Amino acid sequence: MTSTRHVQVRRVYDEARPRKDGLRVLVDGVWPRGMKKEDARLDEWDRLIAPSTELRKWYSHDPDRFGEFAKRYRAELSGQEAREVLERLREQAREGTVTLLTAVKEEQLDYSHAAVLKEELDGGR
Repeated sequence: MTSTRHVQVRRVYDEARPRKDGLRVLVDGVWPRGMKKEDARLDEWDRLIAPSTELRKWYSHDPDRFGEFAKRYRAELSGQEAREVLERLREQAREGTVTLLTAVKEEQLDYSHAAVLKEELDGGR
């Protein structure tokens, strides 16, 4: 039996869509600048699956580095704690929509850690 997963990526600054967003999970390691906690409308904040500060700073959202960034980030996600969070989110996505939230600028979403996470949760590379 195959299971369908519905994982999407949105900016945390965008207005919440309760019927479409499902489980809203912030996947950034630091709190989004200028965002009040009550305005974020989060269900979870999973810092364990955010890229390390060192990796995030090295990458600096340079599209030319995205391939190497994704490789290094996946290596970070292979740790026990991150794997447990990912498996829990996969299970949630089997039951309904999971929305990965990030503060990344709109034009950088396709080259973000959240895009890599979506791919991992959707079943791999």
